[in-house]
Amino acid sequence: MIAPTLRTDRLVLRQLTLEDAPALFDVLSDDEVMRYWSSGPHRDVDESRDYIGWNADSSADHVCWAISVDGTAALGWVILLPHRSNNLELGYILGRAHWRNGYAHEAICCALDYAFEQLGARRVMADTDPENAASVGLLSKLGFQREGHLREEWETHIGIRDSLIFGLLRNEWAVRKLS
Repeated sequence: MIAPTLRTDRLVLRQLTLEDAPALFDVLSDDEVMRYWSSGPHRDVDESRDYIGWNADSSADHVCWAISVDGTAALGWVILLPHRSNNLELGYILGRAHWRNGYAHEAICCALDYAFEQLGARRVMADTDPENAASVGLLSKLGFQREGHLREEWETHIGIRDSLIFGLLRNEWAVRKLS
């Protein structure tokens, strides 16, 4: 699905493309950014290009936006993946240079609006490593509820990892937007 261009006060979310690989290599090769990711830091831009190929595929059944300030260089991405009927899974990554300035929150809010208002999602879920305090905090701040703890769910470059499952319902998001 082609990601429509979305705008927030500070960001432009646009379709992720293979041309974003050089900018995203800086993100995907960073040990700290990739610590809780399902795969380790990338060694070269070709690995990043191969990795983002699926995310950038506009003919697939997911929607993936490059997060940018002005519509040019990708700082990261946010993706919505079909999970079950009217249920989507949220994924996101952001370069470390852009942490703690509200960009991830702003981009995800925009993607959630799209998920609930345009795609008709009833529920959006996310999973994260229990030790990823920043992601756990962000999901909680966005109104996601912790719904589960899957033990030894992932085999990653840092070993076997648990996963926390978070969920957000359309009516919960609507109430948060009104307050």
